[in-house]
Amino acid sequence: MSAPRLLAAEGETFQDHVPGLNIFDWPPLFENGPAWLDWLTKPTLIVLLSALAIIVFAWRAFHAPQLVPKGVQNVGEVAYLFVRDQVARPMIGADGDRWMPFLFSTFFFILFMNVSGVIPVLQLPATSHIAIPIVLALAVYVMMLFLSIKNQGLVGYFKNMMFPPGLPGPIYVILAPIELLSNIILRPFTHAVRLFANMFAGHLLIAFFASVAWWFLAEKLTVLGAGIGIVGFLMSIIMTAFEIFVQSLQAFIFTLLAASYIGGALHPEH
Repeated sequence: MSAPRLLAAEGETFQDHVPGLNIFDWPPLFENGPAWLDWLTKPTLIVLLSALAIIVFAWRAFHAPQLVPKGVQNVGEVAYLFVRDQVARPMIGADGDRWMPFLFSTFFFILFMNVSGVIPVLQLPATSHIAIPIVLALAVYVMMLFLSIKNQGLVGYFKNMMFPPGLPGPIYVILAPIELLSNIILRPFTHAVRLFANMFAGHLLIAFFASVAWWFLAEKLTVLGAGIGIVGFLMSIIMTAFEIFVQSLQAFIFTLLAASYIGGALHPEH
């Protein structure tokens, strides 16, 4: 970008710089590179880095455990106990420990992808691209269907889902289609959209307040503009802190729901 373009052009307004959907549109990292590298965009790079981060973290924490944990092992054990005691056992029960490799990896994989939105240089939550939450939710959905049919049988699964025992007969006329719609159609959709919408909205809000701060403090510095810019700067800090909380919470909720679906497939009576 040339030096004159660093300053706002004559007649430009803040509306011309308001962040929109363009902040989620990332071209290939190597635009002039070979066609087979077109898949390597910033979101896919963050996915790869997140996968690498969880692999390195787990390896450093658990590959050679010591009787008295310290360092990364200490952090890893605390993280493991958190997922086990807050997600696996409450949602799945006695079988929860068997599912810890999947649930532990899922939680931290999503957490790393989410937190990338507040890491300098990266500054993009990969899960703000709907394709990634969809793939994650579909993986859980297919697993749930497989376990349900394996443990209950095809007929038994639909019977347990649509016709839970102990209810008056006429209730099933309303309940059965609602349960079918909720479990077979809406479940993977809501599972994916909940994660996507929170990451999308949070990233957009941070970008908006950062743009306010930049525009009124750097581009259009006036007495009134300075006040607005300072508010935008402070709101950027507040929203970033809040977004870190939301990023952690959404990773937890996604994993908690995944564990709930697995638990329901393994123990339909509950």
